[in-house]
Amino acid sequence: MVLIAAAVCTKNGKVILSRQFVEMTKARIEGLLAAFPKLMTAGKQHTYVETDSVRYVYQPMEKLYMLLITTKASNILEDLETLRLFSKVIPEYSHSLDEKEIVENAFNLIFAFDEIVALGYRESVNLAQIKTFVEMDSHEEKVYQAVRQTQEREARQKMREKAKELQRQRMEASKRGGPSLGGMGGRSGGFSADSFGSSGVSSGGSGGGGSSASIGITSIDVDTKSKAAAKPTSRNALKLGGKSKDVDSFVDQLKSEGEKIANLAPAAPAGSSSAAASASAAAKAAISADIHKESVHLKIEDKLVVRLGRDGGVQQFENSGLLTLRIADEAYGRILLKLSPNHTQGLQLQTHPNVDKELFKSRTTIGLKNLGKPFPLNTDVGVLKWRFVSQDESAIPLTINCWPSDNGEGGCDVNIEYELEAQQLELQDVAIVIPLPMNVQPSVAEYDGTYNYDARKHVLQWHIPIIDAANKSGSMEFSCSASIPGDFFPLQVSFVSKTPYAGVVAQDVVQVDSEAAVKYSSESILFVEKYEIV
Repeated sequence: MVLIAAAVCTKNGKVILSRQFVEMTKARIEGLLAAFPKLMTAGKQHTYVETDSVRYVYQPMEKLYMLLITTKASNILEDLETLRLFSKVIPEYSHSLDEKEIVENAFNLIFAFDEIVALGYRESVNLAQIKTFVEMDSHEEKVYQAVRQTQEREARQKMREKAKELQRQRMEASKRGGPSLGGMGGRSGGFSADSFGSSGVSSGGSGGGGSSASIGITSIDVDTKSKAAAKPTSRNALKLGGKSKDVDSFVDQLKSEGEKIANLAPAAPAGSSSAAASASAAAKAAISADIHKESVHLKIEDKLVVRLGRDGGVQQFENSGLLTLRIADEAYGRILLKLSPNHTQGLQLQTHPNVDKELFKSRTTIGLKNLGKPFPLNTDVGVLKWRFVSQDESAIPLTINCWPSDNGEGGCDVNIEYELEAQQLELQDVAIVIPLPMNVQPSVAEYDGTYNYDARKHVLQWHIPIIDAANKSGSMEFSCSASIPGDFFPLQVSFVSKTPYAGVVAQDVVQVDSEAAVKYSSESILFVEKYEIV
């Protein structure tokens, strides 16, 4: 078929809208349209009229006609099918079939007509495809924009992590020649660095922590280390952590741009927000600094990795920990450590290979297999580690509910609330980091605690000093223009606590021979490696 033109006209012959599909003068089209009302004959049921040169195919639509002008050689059945499709398109873009509505939606109708017919020939399309083509809504464009934003966010995160890694290497280089952080030092009491120091490495690996790398590097025998230090080094050799102009210039450039470089030896945990990680590390260091250490000192470290869905549900929950023992006086080298049996149900416990497992299983007491040998001196000895994995929401210590909603003005109103579920804990220095759209400053209406808007990182940092049983819930309300609900995820959470999550607590320390009580000190720290709502 060859379709010359499509038009919408009144029953009196007034043309409201017309679209031609072949090369033809304006005068010729106007003449064909003007001839149509004169060819109409009252009392006939036909839906087409023919002249010597063209055929008019039409369909009444209340007070209007949907009219197609075709050549006489065209297939009348195809003409009628095309006419029905045109008649379906009109109500899709015009709320009522009157002249005013047709004129107001003329351009949308013309665009739709062009999708049906191209160069006089019918296209193989249906009504749904026509609507999609006219809207020009590109799913690929949306995916591209989302991927690009994600890549930009990951690039900024990697830049901050690289800066902190370079800073950590510089500080390690400046501390070369000091005591080892993760090994067993000398060979006091018949134990080597390899026999006990390896527990530090394995415990770090059990929870996927970011400190295992530094422990592995420094777990070296003292004699070997001193020899390596005395050996001359080639000028062209690669020096790990050595100061270089490139490192200095890179860090200085970040500082000049306003980036805060943390002066902390441990590297920030990979995968967590830099702001949340820095706050957690600073609070952790402050808690450890306040501890007075006796000749026998116990350290309990509990670590959380949590990933929650924005609509509820636990995607990942893992608690891992390590109990380390440090003895500063040789008189207390042969001791037994009694632990409380009231730990978290379902906790997986694992003792060091040199610890008597039967003694631990029967009496929850930690002692060496060979009681005649003492523990190493002046070294952090990892004697017990644990792991707890769950998909139960009751295991979550702190729930965060973020509820962004469209405000009808192109932005979002956001309500965030937190609630302490594990009320035996006292969480300190809680930081909730909320991502924001680029270059959009939030308007905060109500909040508990304090908040800070970081325009460079495009985040809103919400700080709560203490969350405990007496202050277990709080909320914040703010609004953002030019945003969608997905802009405010993932949320990053950090906190520290002096109460261990797993419930591993020391009850007593006694000497092996006399079972006399030994004065000891202990410190417990619960910290977050990753806690996010996605």
